[in-house]
Amino acid sequence: MAAPGIADVLAATSESANEDPSLQLAETMDRSLHYLLSRVTLGVSPMAMAEAYFDWLIHLASSPGKQAQLWHKGLRKAARLAVHMSRCATSGTGEPCIAPLPNDRRFTGELWQNAPFNIMYQSFLLQQQWWHNAATGVRGVTKHHERVLQFAFRQWLDVFAPSNFLFTNPELLQQSRAEGGQNLLRGFWNAVEDWERLTNRRPPAALEAFKVGETLATTPGSVIYRNRLMELIQYSPTTDKVRPEPVLIVPAWIMKYYILDLSRQNSLVRYLVDQGFTVFMISWKNPGRDDRDLGMEDFHALGPLAALDAIGRIVPDRKVHGVGYCLGGTLLAASAAALARDGDERLGSLSFLAAQIDFTEAGELTLFISESQVAFLEDMMWEQGYLEAGQMAGAFQLLRSNDLIWSRLMHSYLMGERQAPFDLLAWNADSTRMPSRMHSEYLRKLFLQNDLAEGRYQIADRPVALSDIRVPVFVVGTETDHVAPWRSVFKFNLLMDTDIAFVLTSGGHNAGIVSEPGRTDRHYRIASKRETDRYVDPDSWYANTPASTGSWWPQWVQWLLRHSGKPAAPPDMGAPEKGLRILLAAPGSYVLER
Repeated sequence: MAAPGIADVLAATSESANEDPSLQLAETMDRSLHYLLSRVTLGVSPMAMAEAYFDWLIHLASSPGKQAQLWHKGLRKAARLAVHMSRCATSGTGEPCIAPLPNDRRFTGELWQNAPFNIMYQSFLLQQQWWHNAATGVRGVTKHHERVLQFAFRQWLDVFAPSNFLFTNPELLQQSRAEGGQNLLRGFWNAVEDWERLTNRRPPAALEAFKVGETLATTPGSVIYRNRLMELIQYSPTTDKVRPEPVLIVPAWIMKYYILDLSRQNSLVRYLVDQGFTVFMISWKNPGRDDRDLGMEDFHALGPLAALDAIGRIVPDRKVHGVGYCLGGTLLAASAAALARDGDERLGSLSFLAAQIDFTEAGELTLFISESQVAFLEDMMWEQGYLEAGQMAGAFQLLRSNDLIWSRLMHSYLMGERQAPFDLLAWNADSTRMPSRMHSEYLRKLFLQNDLAEGRYQIADRPVALSDIRVPVFVVGTETDHVAPWRSVFKFNLLMDTDIAFVLTSGGHNAGIVSEPGRTDRHYRIASKRETDRYVDPDSWYANTPASTGSWWPQWVQWLLRHSGKPAAPPDMGAPEKGLRILLAAPGSYVLER
Protein backbone atom coordinates (compact mmCIF):
# COMPACT_ATOMS: atom_id res chain seq x y z
CA MET A 1 0.00 0.00 0.00
CA ALA A 2 1.50 3.36 -1.01
CA ALA A 3 2.71 5.75 1.66
CA PRO A 4 0.78 9.01 1.96
CA GLY A 5 2.11 12.15 0.33
CA ILE A 6 3.11 15.25 2.30
CA ALA A 7 -0.22 16.91 1.56
CA ASP A 8 -2.07 13.93 3.00
CA VAL A 9 0.15 13.93 6.05
CA LEU A 10 -0.36 17.64 6.66
CA ALA A 11 -4.12 17.27 6.26
CA ALA A 12 -4.19 14.41 8.75
CA THR A 13 -2.18 16.46 11.23
CA SER A 14 -4.40 19.49 11.12
CA GLU A 15 -7.03 19.64 13.85
CA SER A 16 -8.63 22.82 12.66
CA ALA A 17 -8.50 25.05 9.63
CA ASN A 18 -6.97 27.87 11.67
CA GLU A 19 -4.10 25.85 13.16
CA ASP A 20 -0.64 27.45 12.87
CA PRO A 21 1.01 25.97 9.71
CA SER A 22 4.42 26.11 11.38
CA LEU A 23 3.16 23.82 14.15
CA GLN A 24 1.78 21.43 11.56
CA LEU A 25 5.10 21.36 9.73
CA ALA A 26 7.07 20.83 12.95
CA GLU A 27 4.85 17.93 13.99
CA THR A 28 5.04 16.45 10.50
CA MET A 29 8.85 16.58 10.57
CA ASP A 30 9.02 14.95 14.00
CA ARG A 31 6.57 12.19 13.20
CA SER A 32 8.17 11.48 9.84
CA LEU A 33 11.58 11.14 11.48
CA HIS A 34 10.17 8.75 14.07
CA TYR A 35 8.54 6.73 11.31
CA LEU A 36 11.86 6.41 9.47
CA LEU A 37 13.61 5.43 12.70
CA SER A 38 11.04 2.72 13.30
CA ARG A 39 11.99 1.02 10.03
CA VAL A 40 15.47 0.23 11.40
CA THR A 41 14.63 -0.33 15.09
CA LEU A 42 11.90 -3.00 14.62
CA GLY A 43 9.40 -0.60 16.17
CA VAL A 44 11.37 -0.19 19.42
CA SER A 45 11.72 3.45 20.49
CA PRO A 46 15.40 4.46 20.74
CA MET A 47 14.31 7.38 22.93
CA ALA A 48 12.73 5.00 25.44
CA MET A 49 15.93 2.95 25.51
CA ALA A 50 18.07 6.07 25.96
CA GLU A 51 15.79 7.26 28.78
CA ALA A 52 16.30 3.98 30.64
CA TYR A 53 20.05 3.93 29.97
CA PHE A 54 20.72 7.46 31.22
CA ASP A 55 18.52 6.95 34.28
CA TRP A 56 20.73 3.96 35.13
CA LEU A 57 24.01 5.63 34.18
CA ILE A 58 23.42 8.82 36.19
CA HIS A 59 22.45 6.93 39.32
CA LEU A 60 25.31 4.46 38.94
CA ALA A 61 27.79 7.33 38.48
CA SER A 62 26.67 8.78 41.81
CA SER A 63 26.81 5.44 43.65
CA PRO A 64 30.47 4.69 44.52
CA GLY A 65 29.39 1.87 46.81
CA LYS A 66 27.63 0.07 43.95
CA GLN A 67 30.63 0.66 41.71
CA ALA A 68 32.96 -0.86 44.29
CA GLN A 69 30.63 -3.82 44.66
CA LEU A 70 30.69 -4.39 40.89
CA TRP A 71 34.51 -4.22 40.84
CA HIS A 72 34.59 -6.78 43.63
CA LYS A 73 32.14 -9.07 41.84
CA GLY A 74 34.13 -8.77 38.63
CA LEU A 75 37.38 -9.78 40.35
CA ARG A 76 35.68 -12.71 42.07
CA LYS A 77 34.25 -13.95 38.79
CA ALA A 78 37.66 -13.62 37.12
CA ALA A 79 39.21 -15.65 39.95
CA ARG A 80 36.53 -18.35 39.62
CA LEU A 81 37.18 -18.58 35.90
CA ALA A 82 40.96 -18.77 36.46
CA VAL A 83 40.52 -21.64 38.95
CA HIS A 84 38.25 -23.44 36.51
CA MET A 85 40.81 -22.99 33.70
CA SER A 86 43.65 -24.34 35.88
CA ARG A 87 41.61 -27.42 36.81
CA CYS A 88 40.80 -28.07 33.18
CA ALA A 89 44.49 -27.67 32.25
CA THR A 90 45.68 -30.15 34.88
CA SER A 91 42.92 -32.78 34.82
CA GLY A 92 41.33 -32.21 31.42
CA THR A 93 37.90 -31.56 32.92
CA GLY A 94 36.46 -29.63 35.80
CA GLU A 95 33.16 -28.77 37.40
CA PRO A 96 31.64 -25.68 35.71
CA CYS A 97 32.01 -22.54 37.79
CA ILE A 98 28.58 -21.30 36.67
CA ALA A 99 25.52 -23.14 35.37
CA PRO A 100 23.24 -21.79 32.63
CA LEU A 101 19.75 -20.63 33.57
CA PRO A 102 17.13 -23.42 33.53
CA ASN A 103 15.64 -22.30 30.19
CA ASP A 104 19.04 -21.77 28.50
CA ARG A 105 19.77 -24.90 26.44
CA ARG A 106 22.59 -23.50 24.31
CA PHE A 107 25.50 -25.08 26.17
CA THR A 108 24.08 -28.37 27.42
CA GLY A 109 25.68 -30.57 24.75
CA GLU A 110 28.62 -32.85 25.55
CA LEU A 111 30.99 -31.10 23.16
CA TRP A 112 30.60 -27.84 25.09
CA GLN A 113 32.25 -29.44 28.12
CA ASN A 114 35.59 -29.84 26.33
CA ALA A 115 38.34 -27.20 26.27
CA PRO A 116 38.51 -24.53 24.99
CA PHE A 117 34.75 -24.32 24.43
CA ASN A 118 33.92 -24.81 28.10
CA ILE A 119 36.08 -21.79 28.92
CA MET A 120 34.30 -19.75 26.24
CA TYR A 121 30.79 -20.45 27.42
CA GLN A 122 31.70 -20.19 31.12
CA SER A 123 33.26 -16.79 30.46
CA PHE A 124 30.15 -15.71 28.55
CA LEU A 125 27.79 -16.79 31.35
CA LEU A 126 29.91 -15.01 33.98
CA GLN A 127 29.77 -11.82 31.92
CA GLN A 128 26.03 -12.22 31.55
CA GLN A 129 25.67 -12.59 35.32
CA TRP A 130 27.90 -9.55 35.98
CA TRP A 131 25.86 -7.33 33.67
CA HIS A 132 22.69 -8.51 35.39
CA ASN A 133 24.22 -7.42 38.69
CA ALA A 134 25.20 -4.09 37.14
CA ALA A 135 21.69 -3.39 35.84
CA THR A 136 19.93 -4.19 39.12
CA GLY A 137 20.09 -2.77 42.61
CA VAL A 138 21.14 0.78 41.65
CA ARG A 139 19.32 3.06 44.08
CA GLY A 140 17.07 5.64 42.45
CA VAL A 141 16.56 3.85 39.12
CA THR A 142 12.88 3.22 38.40
CA LYS A 143 11.82 -0.42 38.37
CA HIS A 144 10.64 -0.11 34.77
CA HIS A 145 13.99 1.27 33.61
CA GLU A 146 15.83 -1.39 35.60
CA ARG A 147 13.89 -4.14 33.84
CA VAL A 148 14.42 -2.47 30.45
CA LEU A 149 18.19 -2.35 31.06
CA GLN A 150 18.29 -5.97 32.22
CA PHE A 151 16.51 -6.94 29.04
CA ALA A 152 18.66 -4.74 26.78
CA PHE A 153 21.96 -5.95 28.27
CA ARG A 154 20.84 -9.57 27.88
CA GLN A 155 19.87 -9.01 24.25
CA TRP A 156 23.15 -7.29 23.47
CA LEU A 157 25.24 -10.03 25.10
CA ASP A 158 23.26 -12.75 23.33
CA VAL A 159 24.44 -11.35 20.00
CA PHE A 160 28.00 -12.36 20.94
CA ALA A 161 27.18 -15.73 22.52
CA PRO A 162 29.76 -18.35 21.42
CA SER A 163 26.91 -20.55 20.19
CA ASN A 164 26.20 -18.05 17.40
CA PHE A 165 29.53 -18.37 15.57
CA LEU A 166 31.06 -21.21 13.59
CA PHE A 167 34.53 -21.22 15.14
CA THR A 168 33.33 -20.96 18.74
CA ASN A 169 30.56 -23.56 18.50
CA PRO A 170 31.90 -27.15 18.74
CA GLU A 171 28.65 -28.67 17.49
CA LEU A 172 28.77 -26.57 14.31
CA LEU A 173 32.45 -27.40 13.80
CA GLN A 174 31.80 -31.11 14.16
CA GLN A 175 28.91 -31.00 11.69
CA SER A 176 30.91 -28.93 9.21
CA ARG A 177 33.81 -31.40 9.32
CA ALA A 178 31.45 -34.37 8.97
CA GLU A 179 29.63 -32.85 5.96
CA GLY A 180 32.63 -31.22 4.33
CA GLY A 181 31.01 -27.80 4.68
CA GLN A 182 27.83 -28.78 2.83
CA ASN A 183 25.77 -27.49 5.76
CA LEU A 184 27.22 -24.01 5.23
CA LEU A 185 26.37 -24.16 1.53
CA ARG A 186 22.80 -25.19 2.32
CA GLY A 187 22.65 -22.42 4.89
CA PHE A 188 23.78 -19.85 2.32
CA TRP A 189 21.00 -20.85 -0.08
CA ASN A 190 18.52 -20.90 2.79
CA ALA A 191 19.48 -17.28 3.51
CA VAL A 192 19.11 -16.32 -0.16
CA GLU A 193 15.69 -17.96 -0.37
CA ASP A 194 14.50 -16.30 2.86
CA TRP A 195 15.63 -12.89 1.65
CA GLU A 196 13.86 -13.35 -1.68
CA ARG A 197 10.64 -14.40 0.02
CA LEU A 198 10.85 -11.57 2.56
CA THR A 199 11.31 -8.89 -0.08
CA ASN A 200 8.41 -10.31 -2.11
CA ARG A 201 6.19 -10.69 0.97
CA ARG A 202 5.79 -14.43 0.53
CA PRO A 203 5.60 -16.99 3.34
CA PRO A 204 8.46 -19.44 3.96
CA ALA A 205 8.56 -22.23 1.37
CA ALA A 206 7.85 -24.98 3.87
CA LEU A 207 4.56 -23.33 4.83
CA GLU A 208 3.07 -23.15 1.33
CA ALA A 209 1.50 -26.59 1.84
CA PHE A 210 -0.78 -25.06 4.49
CA LYS A 211 -3.67 -23.25 2.85
CA VAL A 212 -6.59 -21.61 4.62
CA GLY A 213 -9.78 -23.40 3.69
CA GLU A 214 -7.94 -26.47 2.43
CA THR A 215 -5.60 -27.69 5.20
CA LEU A 216 -6.35 -24.98 7.78
CA ALA A 217 -9.70 -23.60 8.99
CA THR A 218 -11.58 -26.51 7.44
CA THR A 219 -14.51 -26.95 9.84
CA PRO A 220 -17.65 -26.71 7.65
CA GLY A 221 -19.74 -23.60 8.09
CA SER A 222 -21.05 -20.44 6.45
CA VAL A 223 -20.58 -16.70 6.72
CA ILE A 224 -24.06 -15.46 7.66
CA TYR A 225 -23.26 -11.80 8.50
CA ARG A 226 -20.67 -9.23 7.49
CA ASN A 227 -19.88 -5.62 8.37
CA ARG A 228 -16.86 -3.44 7.67
CA LEU A 229 -14.90 -4.96 10.58
CA MET A 230 -15.83 -8.63 10.80
CA GLU A 231 -17.51 -11.65 9.24
CA LEU A 232 -19.61 -13.92 11.46
CA ILE A 233 -19.22 -17.63 10.74
CA GLN A 234 -21.87 -20.14 11.80
CA TYR A 235 -20.53 -23.70 11.85
CA SER A 236 -22.60 -26.60 10.57
CA PRO A 237 -23.86 -29.06 13.21
CA THR A 238 -22.42 -32.59 13.30
CA THR A 239 -24.84 -34.01 15.86
CA ASP A 240 -28.57 -34.72 15.63
CA LYS A 241 -29.23 -32.49 18.62
CA VAL A 242 -27.38 -29.50 20.07
CA ARG A 243 -27.41 -27.56 23.28
CA PRO A 244 -29.83 -24.64 23.04
CA GLU A 245 -27.22 -22.04 24.05
CA PRO A 246 -24.88 -21.14 21.16
CA VAL A 247 -21.18 -20.41 21.63
CA LEU A 248 -19.77 -17.10 20.34
CA ILE A 249 -15.97 -16.99 19.99
CA VAL A 250 -14.24 -13.60 19.90
CA PRO A 251 -10.63 -14.15 18.75
CA ALA A 252 -7.78 -11.67 18.90
CA TRP A 253 -7.49 -9.29 15.94
CA ILE A 254 -3.69 -9.23 16.07
CA MET A 255 -3.67 -12.55 14.15
CA LYS A 256 -6.17 -14.56 12.08
CA TYR A 257 -9.02 -16.31 13.90
CA TYR A 258 -8.16 -19.85 12.83
CA ILE A 259 -5.71 -20.44 15.69
CA LEU A 260 -8.87 -22.00 17.16
CA ASP A 261 -9.62 -23.94 13.95
CA LEU A 262 -6.22 -25.20 12.81
CA SER A 263 -5.98 -28.72 11.42
CA ARG A 264 -8.77 -31.22 11.76
CA GLN A 265 -7.18 -33.03 14.71
CA ASN A 266 -6.51 -29.93 16.85
CA SER A 267 -9.42 -27.62 16.01
CA LEU A 268 -11.15 -26.29 19.11
CA VAL A 269 -14.10 -25.25 16.94
CA ARG A 270 -14.55 -28.75 15.51
CA TYR A 271 -14.26 -30.23 19.01
CA LEU A 272 -17.05 -27.99 20.32
CA VAL A 273 -19.29 -28.74 17.34
CA ASP A 274 -18.74 -32.48 17.78
CA GLN A 275 -19.71 -32.13 21.44
CA GLY A 276 -23.13 -30.80 20.42
CA PHE A 277 -22.70 -27.02 20.48
CA THR A 278 -23.76 -24.46 17.90
CA VAL A 279 -20.64 -22.38 17.35
CA PHE A 280 -20.29 -18.87 15.91
CA MET A 281 -16.89 -17.30 15.21
CA ILE A 282 -15.89 -13.70 14.54
CA SER A 283 -13.38 -13.38 11.70
CA TRP A 284 -11.81 -9.90 11.83
CA LYS A 285 -11.08 -7.89 8.71
CA ASN A 286 -7.43 -7.14 7.94
CA PRO A 287 -7.59 -3.33 8.16
CA GLY A 288 -6.00 -0.90 5.74
CA ARG A 289 -5.35 2.81 5.64
CA ASP A 290 -9.05 3.64 5.26
CA ASP A 291 -9.71 1.98 8.64
CA ARG A 292 -7.27 4.15 10.57
CA ASP A 293 -10.03 5.83 12.62
CA LEU A 294 -11.64 2.63 13.89
CA GLY A 295 -11.33 2.66 17.68
CA MET A 296 -11.93 0.25 20.54
CA GLU A 297 -15.58 1.23 20.72
CA ASP A 298 -15.99 0.34 17.04
CA PHE A 299 -14.56 -3.09 17.79
CA HIS A 300 -17.12 -3.44 20.60
CA ALA A 301 -20.09 -2.31 18.49
CA LEU A 302 -19.14 -4.02 15.23
CA GLY A 303 -17.70 -7.10 16.93
CA PRO A 304 -19.32 -8.79 19.97
CA LEU A 305 -22.41 -6.55 20.00
CA ALA A 306 -23.16 -6.99 16.29
CA ALA A 307 -22.51 -10.73 16.59
CA LEU A 308 -24.94 -11.06 19.51
CA ASP A 309 -27.57 -9.17 17.54
CA ALA A 310 -27.14 -11.52 14.57
CA ILE A 311 -27.19 -14.64 16.77
CA GLY A 312 -30.36 -13.35 18.41
CA ARG A 313 -32.09 -13.34 15.02
CA ILE A 314 -31.11 -16.98 14.39
CA VAL A 315 -31.80 -18.36 17.89
CA PRO A 316 -34.00 -15.76 19.64
CA ASP A 317 -34.39 -15.68 23.39
CA ARG A 318 -31.36 -17.88 24.01
CA LYS A 319 -28.48 -17.21 26.34
CA VAL A 320 -25.06 -17.19 24.63
CA HIS A 321 -21.79 -18.68 25.91
CA GLY A 322 -19.22 -15.94 25.21
CA VAL A 323 -15.62 -17.05 24.60
CA GLY A 324 -12.68 -14.66 24.20
CA TYR A 325 -9.09 -15.47 23.25
CA CYS A 326 -6.16 -13.13 23.98
CA LEU A 327 -7.13 -9.53 23.01
CA GLY A 328 -10.55 -10.87 22.03
CA GLY A 329 -10.99 -11.88 25.67
CA THR A 330 -10.13 -8.39 26.86
CA LEU A 331 -12.67 -6.93 24.43
CA LEU A 332 -15.29 -9.50 25.45
CA ALA A 333 -14.78 -8.66 29.14
CA ALA A 334 -15.32 -4.95 28.44
CA SER A 335 -18.38 -5.70 26.28
CA ALA A 336 -19.82 -8.05 28.92
CA ALA A 337 -19.35 -5.36 31.59
CA ALA A 338 -21.17 -2.85 29.37
CA LEU A 339 -24.04 -5.29 28.79
CA ALA A 340 -24.26 -5.99 32.53
CA ARG A 341 -24.26 -2.26 33.26
CA ASP A 342 -27.18 -1.76 30.85
CA GLY A 343 -29.19 -4.74 32.12
CA ASP A 344 -28.65 -6.76 28.93
CA GLU A 345 -28.75 -10.45 29.91
CA ARG A 346 -27.99 -12.16 26.61
CA LEU A 347 -24.76 -13.70 27.89
CA GLY A 348 -25.21 -16.91 29.88
CA SER A 349 -21.54 -17.59 30.65
CA LEU A 350 -18.10 -16.27 29.80
CA SER A 351 -14.85 -18.11 29.02
CA PHE A 352 -11.50 -16.36 28.70
CA LEU A 353 -8.51 -18.09 27.08
CA ALA A 354 -5.09 -16.53 27.80
CA ALA A 355 -6.73 -13.11 28.18
CA GLN A 356 -5.95 -10.22 30.53
CA ILE A 357 -8.14 -7.60 32.17
CA ASP A 358 -5.44 -6.09 34.42
CA PHE A 359 -2.18 -5.02 32.79
CA THR A 360 0.00 -4.09 35.76
CA GLU A 361 1.80 -7.45 35.59
CA ALA A 362 1.65 -8.15 31.88
CA GLY A 363 5.13 -9.68 31.78
CA GLU A 364 8.10 -8.67 29.65
CA LEU A 365 5.79 -7.18 27.02
CA THR A 366 5.44 -4.17 29.34
CA LEU A 367 9.12 -3.43 28.66
CA PHE A 368 7.93 -2.06 25.32
CA ILE A 369 5.04 -0.07 26.78
CA SER A 370 5.86 3.40 28.14
CA GLU A 371 4.81 6.93 27.21
CA SER A 372 7.86 7.24 24.96
CA GLN A 373 7.28 3.89 23.29
CA VAL A 374 3.55 4.46 22.75
CA ALA A 375 4.19 7.91 21.25
CA PHE A 376 6.77 6.31 18.94
CA LEU A 377 4.27 3.66 17.84
CA GLU A 378 1.63 6.33 17.26
CA ASP A 379 4.01 8.14 14.93
CA MET A 380 4.66 4.88 13.07
CA MET A 381 0.94 4.34 12.62
CA TRP A 382 0.16 8.00 11.86
CA GLU A 383 2.23 7.82 8.69
CA GLN A 384 0.44 4.77 7.28
CA GLY A 385 -2.83 4.50 9.27
CA TYR A 386 -2.17 1.08 10.76
CA LEU A 387 0.45 -1.02 12.49
CA GLU A 388 1.88 -3.74 10.29
CA ALA A 389 2.49 -7.22 11.60
CA GLY A 390 6.21 -6.97 10.84
CA GLN A 391 6.42 -3.87 13.01
CA MET A 392 5.00 -5.86 15.93
CA ALA A 393 7.05 -8.97 15.31
CA GLY A 394 10.32 -7.41 16.48
CA ALA A 395 9.17 -6.95 20.06
CA PHE A 396 7.61 -10.43 20.29
CA GLN A 397 10.74 -12.09 18.88
CA LEU A 398 13.02 -10.23 21.28
CA LEU A 399 11.05 -11.61 24.22
CA ARG A 400 12.34 -15.08 23.26
CA SER A 401 15.36 -14.15 21.16
CA ASN A 402 17.32 -17.35 21.92
CA ASP A 403 14.51 -19.52 20.52
CA LEU A 404 13.02 -17.24 17.88
CA ILE A 405 16.09 -15.41 16.53
CA TRP A 406 19.50 -16.89 17.34
CA SER A 407 18.53 -20.55 17.40
CA ARG A 408 16.64 -20.14 14.13
CA LEU A 409 19.55 -18.34 12.46
CA MET A 410 22.03 -20.97 13.65
CA HIS A 411 19.94 -23.93 12.48
CA SER A 412 18.88 -22.40 9.16
CA TYR A 413 22.07 -20.63 8.06
CA LEU A 414 24.93 -22.46 9.80
CA MET A 415 23.61 -25.97 10.24
CA GLY A 416 21.63 -25.75 7.00
CA GLU A 417 18.57 -27.33 8.63
CA ARG A 418 15.02 -26.22 7.97
CA GLN A 419 12.43 -26.44 10.72
CA ALA A 420 9.80 -29.04 9.92
CA PRO A 421 6.59 -27.20 8.96
CA PHE A 422 3.49 -27.49 11.11
CA ASP A 423 0.10 -25.80 11.26
CA LEU A 424 0.80 -23.50 14.21
CA LEU A 425 3.89 -22.15 12.46
CA ALA A 426 1.84 -21.47 9.33
CA TRP A 427 -0.77 -19.59 11.37
CA ASN A 428 1.96 -17.58 13.08
CA ALA A 429 3.20 -16.39 9.69
CA ASP A 430 -0.31 -15.26 8.65
CA SER A 431 -0.49 -12.03 10.60
CA THR A 432 -2.69 -8.95 10.36
CA ARG A 433 -2.53 -5.19 10.68
CA MET A 434 -4.16 -3.05 13.37
CA PRO A 435 -5.90 0.34 12.92
CA SER A 436 -3.87 3.18 14.39
CA ARG A 437 -6.64 4.63 16.56
CA MET A 438 -7.63 1.27 18.04
CA HIS A 439 -4.06 0.27 18.84
CA SER A 440 -3.29 3.64 20.39
CA GLU A 441 -6.43 3.46 22.57
CA TYR A 442 -5.63 -0.11 23.56
CA LEU A 443 -2.09 0.73 24.64
CA ARG A 444 -2.99 3.94 26.44
CA LYS A 445 -6.28 3.05 28.11
CA LEU A 446 -5.53 -0.57 28.96
CA PHE A 447 -1.75 -0.95 29.25
CA LEU A 448 -0.59 2.47 30.42
CA GLN A 449 -3.62 3.60 32.43
CA ASN A 450 -5.16 0.20 33.29
CA ASP A 451 -8.59 1.79 32.92
CA LEU A 452 -10.56 -1.45 32.53
CA ALA A 453 -9.34 -2.95 35.80
CA GLU A 454 -9.76 0.32 37.69
CA GLY A 455 -13.27 1.22 36.53
CA ARG A 456 -12.39 4.14 34.23
CA TYR A 457 -12.83 2.46 30.85
CA GLN A 458 -15.82 3.90 29.00
CA ILE A 459 -18.20 2.43 26.45
CA ALA A 460 -20.93 4.73 25.11
CA ASP A 461 -19.49 7.57 27.25
CA ARG A 462 -20.11 5.72 30.50
CA PRO A 463 -17.63 3.72 32.58
CA VAL A 464 -17.90 -0.05 32.85
CA ALA A 465 -17.03 -2.18 35.87
CA LEU A 466 -15.93 -5.80 35.68
CA SER A 467 -17.53 -6.38 39.07
CA ASP A 468 -20.96 -5.92 37.42
CA ILE A 469 -20.53 -9.25 35.62
CA ARG A 470 -22.56 -11.93 37.40
CA VAL A 471 -22.57 -14.87 34.96
CA PRO A 472 -20.32 -17.92 35.58
CA VAL A 473 -16.77 -17.49 34.28
CA PHE A 474 -14.17 -20.01 33.05
CA VAL A 475 -10.58 -18.74 32.77
CA VAL A 476 -7.53 -20.42 31.22
CA GLY A 477 -3.93 -19.36 31.80
CA THR A 478 -0.80 -21.04 30.40
CA GLU A 479 2.37 -21.75 32.36
CA THR A 480 4.98 -20.29 29.99
CA ASP A 481 2.96 -17.44 28.48
CA HIS A 482 5.13 -14.44 27.51
CA VAL A 483 2.15 -12.41 26.27
CA ALA A 484 -0.40 -12.97 29.05
CA PRO A 485 1.50 -14.35 32.08
CA TRP A 486 -0.73 -16.66 34.07
CA ARG A 487 -0.43 -14.65 37.31
CA SER A 488 -1.79 -11.68 35.39
CA VAL A 489 -4.62 -13.81 33.95
CA PHE A 490 -5.32 -15.06 37.49
CA LYS A 491 -6.54 -11.56 38.40
CA PHE A 492 -9.96 -12.49 37.04
CA ASN A 493 -10.36 -14.06 40.50
CA LEU A 494 -9.65 -10.70 42.12
CA LEU A 495 -11.66 -8.39 39.86
CA MET A 496 -14.89 -10.30 39.19
CA ASP A 497 -17.59 -10.94 41.80
CA THR A 498 -18.92 -14.19 40.38
CA ASP A 499 -18.28 -17.94 40.29
CA ILE A 500 -14.97 -18.62 38.53
CA ALA A 501 -13.29 -21.83 37.41
CA PHE A 502 -9.58 -21.24 36.79
CA VAL A 503 -7.38 -23.58 34.74
CA LEU A 504 -3.62 -23.40 34.47
CA THR A 505 -2.34 -25.52 31.60
CA SER A 506 1.12 -26.42 30.35
CA GLY A 507 2.43 -24.70 27.25
CA GLY A 508 2.61 -21.12 26.07
CA HIS A 509 0.21 -18.48 24.80
CA ASN A 510 -0.75 -20.44 21.67
CA ALA A 511 0.29 -24.07 22.19
CA GLY A 512 -1.24 -24.11 25.68
CA ILE A 513 -4.65 -23.22 24.24
CA VAL A 514 -4.38 -25.55 21.24
CA SER A 515 -4.22 -28.61 23.50
CA GLU A 516 -6.41 -31.30 21.97
CA PRO A 517 -7.38 -34.46 23.89
CA GLY A 518 -4.99 -37.38 23.61
CA ARG A 519 -1.87 -35.34 24.40
CA THR A 520 -0.18 -37.25 27.23
CA ASP A 521 2.64 -34.69 27.26
CA ARG A 522 0.25 -32.01 28.55
CA HIS A 523 -1.06 -31.31 32.04
CA TYR A 524 -3.33 -28.82 33.74
CA ARG A 525 -4.58 -27.65 37.14
CA ILE A 526 -8.17 -26.64 37.78
CA ALA A 527 -10.02 -25.24 40.80
CA SER A 528 -13.24 -23.29 41.26
CA LYS A 529 -14.03 -20.24 43.37
CA ARG A 530 -17.52 -19.40 44.48
CA GLU A 531 -18.65 -15.80 44.57
CA THR A 532 -18.62 -15.88 48.40
CA ASP A 533 -15.17 -17.50 48.75
CA ARG A 534 -12.20 -15.54 50.03
CA TYR A 535 -9.46 -14.61 47.60
CA VAL A 536 -6.44 -16.94 47.30
CA ASP A 537 -3.20 -15.57 45.83
CA PRO A 538 -1.81 -17.31 42.70
CA ASP A 539 1.21 -18.93 44.37
CA SER A 540 -0.94 -20.45 47.13
CA TRP A 541 -3.45 -21.57 44.52
CA TYR A 542 -0.67 -23.28 42.54
CA ALA A 543 0.76 -25.02 45.61
CA ASN A 544 -2.63 -26.39 46.66
CA THR A 545 -4.01 -27.41 43.25
CA PRO A 546 -2.83 -30.80 41.98
CA ALA A 547 -1.89 -31.34 38.34
CA SER A 548 -3.76 -33.73 36.04
CA THR A 549 -2.40 -35.26 32.84
CA GLY A 550 -3.98 -34.49 29.50
CA SER A 551 -5.98 -31.71 27.85
CA TRP A 552 -8.13 -29.13 29.61
CA TRP A 553 -10.68 -29.15 26.76
CA PRO A 554 -12.89 -31.92 28.24
CA GLN A 555 -13.02 -30.08 31.58
CA TRP A 556 -14.19 -26.95 29.78
CA VAL A 557 -16.87 -28.84 27.83
CA GLN A 558 -18.17 -30.39 31.05
CA TRP A 559 -18.35 -26.90 32.56
CA LEU A 560 -20.24 -25.59 29.51
CA LEU A 561 -22.65 -28.52 29.69
CA ARG A 562 -23.42 -27.76 33.34
CA HIS A 563 -24.47 -24.26 32.27
CA SER A 564 -26.49 -25.39 29.25
CA GLY A 565 -30.01 -26.63 28.69
CA LYS A 566 -31.27 -29.94 27.34
CA PRO A 567 -30.36 -30.86 23.75
CA ALA A 568 -32.74 -29.79 21.00
CA ALA A 569 -32.84 -29.73 17.20
CA PRO A 570 -30.06 -27.64 15.60
CA PRO A 571 -31.00 -24.14 14.41
CA ASP A 572 -31.09 -23.24 10.74
CA MET A 573 -27.98 -21.89 9.09
CA GLY A 574 -28.54 -18.16 9.06
CA ALA A 575 -31.96 -16.53 8.94
CA PRO A 576 -32.73 -15.32 5.38
CA GLU A 577 -36.16 -14.10 6.40
CA LYS A 578 -34.48 -11.79 8.94
CA GLY A 579 -31.75 -10.52 6.64
CA LEU A 580 -29.12 -13.13 7.50
CA ARG A 581 -28.68 -15.10 4.30
CA ILE A 582 -25.66 -17.32 3.71
CA LEU A 583 -23.04 -15.12 2.05
CA LEU A 584 -20.34 -17.71 1.33
CA ALA A 585 -18.82 -20.84 2.79
CA ALA A 586 -16.42 -20.76 5.74
CA PRO A 587 -13.72 -19.62 6.26
CA GLY A 588 -15.05 -16.55 4.44
CA SER A 589 -13.23 -13.77 2.63
CA TYR A 590 -11.80 -11.54 5.40
CA VAL A 591 -9.44 -14.26 6.61
CA LEU A 592 -7.88 -14.45 3.13
CA GLU A 593 -7.02 -10.75 2.96
CA ARG A 594 -3.32 -9.87 2.96
